[in-house]
Amino acid sequence: MTREPTRPAEPYRGRWAALALLLTAVFMDMVDNQIVTIALPTIQRDLGAQPSALQWTATGYTLAFALTLITGGRLGDRFGHRAMFVLGTAGFGAASLAAGLAPDVAVLLAARVAQGVFAGLMVPQVLAFIHAEFPQAEQGKAMGFYGMTFPIGGLAGPLLGGLLTQADLFGWHWRTIFFVNVPVALAAAVGAMLVMPPPRRPGRGGADVPGVLVLAAALLAVLYPLVQGRELGWPAWAFLLMAAALPLLALFAALERARERRGREPLIRPGLLRSRPMAVGVLVMLIFYCGMGAFFVLTLHLQDGLGYSPLKTALTMLPATVGIVAGNGVGMPMAAKLGRRLPMTGLALLLAGTASMIAVVTGYGTGLTPWQLAVPILLYGAGLGLGASSLMLITLTGADAADAGAASGVVNTVVQLGMAAGPATVGTAFFGRLAAGGDSAGAAQTSLLIGLALFAVALPACFLLPPPAPPAPAAAADTRVAGGEHR
Repeated sequence: MTREPTRPAEPYRGRWAALALLLTAVFMDMVDNQIVTIALPTIQRDLGAQPSALQWTATGYTLAFALTLITGGRLGDRFGHRAMFVLGTAGFGAASLAAGLAPDVAVLLAARVAQGVFAGLMVPQVLAFIHAEFPQAEQGKAMGFYGMTFPIGGLAGPLLGGLLTQADLFGWHWRTIFFVNVPVALAAAVGAMLVMPPPRRPGRGGADVPGVLVLAAALLAVLYPLVQGRELGWPAWAFLLMAAALPLLALFAALERARERRGREPLIRPGLLRSRPMAVGVLVMLIFYCGMGAFFVLTLHLQDGLGYSPLKTALTMLPATVGIVAGNGVGMPMAAKLGRRLPMTGLALLLAGTASMIAVVTGYGTGLTPWQLAVPILLYGAGLGLGASSLMLITLTGADAADAGAASGVVNTVVQLGMAAGPATVGTAFFGRLAAGGDSAGAAQTSLLIGLALFAVALPACFLLPPPAPPAPAAAADTRVAGGEHR
C-alpha cells in the first residue's frame, strides 16, 4: 500500500506550547502511578480492605494502561491526536474524581482501571505529536523534555503522596491524592483544545475490533503473569499463559495482513514492524528496560537488607534523577547528529554504573552508606537519560506521520513489557538467592549481574540500528520525513 506524505513542509507554530501542555499530563500520570503506593496503608485502614485486594489498585491500573496503549495510539492516528488527548485527560480526571469519592474498595478498583484505560488513550499522543509535528532537528530537544518528565514525576509522586496524606486537607485523608488530578486534567483538556492542531487527515475505515481483542488477549497473557507471577510463586499456569501469547500474536499478525489486503486500515500496519528502526529498536528497548529491573532490586536490598527507611532510600536514589535530567539535557539536542551512538553511550554508562554498584554493594556489605552509592547511581541515571529517550526517538523514525500514534503505542507497550519483565525475573533471582540461604548483599549482587548482562547484550545490538542520516537540503529532508523512512 502506498503511503501518502502527511506532514506539511511548515511545522506547527504552536508546537512548543502544545508540548508543554502534553508533558503536564504525562507528569500527572507518572505522579498518580507512584502516589498511590505511599497511601496504601491509609486506604486499607479507611476502607477495611484486604491487602491482596488493595494491591490491585496498582496492578489494575498497570494492566489497563498497558493494554490500551496501542489502541489509543491508533485511535489518535485515525481521529486526531488532539481529540484522543482531550478524551484521555478528561476521562482520567473523571476517573480520579470517582476514585477519590469511592465508598469501598470495589469502586476504587474500578476507578483505577478506568484511570489506566484513559491514560492509555492520553499518553501515546505525546510521542506521536513529537514525531508528527516537530522537524527532525528539534525532535531530540523535544524528546529530552519528554524524557525528563518521567524521573521528575516519579520522584514527586511518593513525596506528594506522603505530604497530601499526612496533611489531611479538608479532612479528605488519602482521597486528596486523587482529587488533585481533577483540576490538572480539566486544565489540560481545555488547553489541548486551544493549542493542539486539528487532525491533518480524515480517518478511514472502521475500527479493527478483532485486532484489538486478539492483541489485548496476547498482551494480557504476557503481562498478567509478569506482574503477579512472583507474588504467586510462579505457578505452572503462569508459564502456560505466557506460552499462549505466541499463537495469539500469530493470529493477530494474520488478521492484520488480511485486513490490509482488503484495503482497510489495520490496528498495526504489518509494514511498520518490518522497518529497520522499529524492528531493531523495539528489541533493544525491551532488553534495555528488562535490565533496569536490577535497579528495583537495589531498593529492596537497601530497605529489607540494610534497614533503610523509605525516605532514606528515596534520597539515596536521588542522584539517579540528577543523572537522568543531565543525560537528557546534554545528549538529546545532539540526537539527530549522533544517532545510534547516543544510546550506545548511555548503555556504556549503565554498564559502568552497574559494575560499580556491584563493587560497592559487595565491598561494603552491611556498612554501605548512601554516599558510597552516589557516584554509581549518578552514572546509572546518566545512562538512562542518554539511552531511553534516544532509543525511543530512533525507533519512531521507522514510522511515517500517519502511523505516529500506532508507533507510539507500540513503543510505550514495549516499555511497559520491559518494566514488568525486569523486576519479575530479576526479583525472582533476588528472592531465590535469599531463600537458598544467601544474604541480601549476595542476592543483590546476583540480580545486578543479570542487569549487567542484559545491558552488555543491548550494547552491541545497537550496531543493528540504522546510522544517522547525512545532512540533507531542507526541501529534500521535508520530503523524506513526510513520506516516512523505512530502512
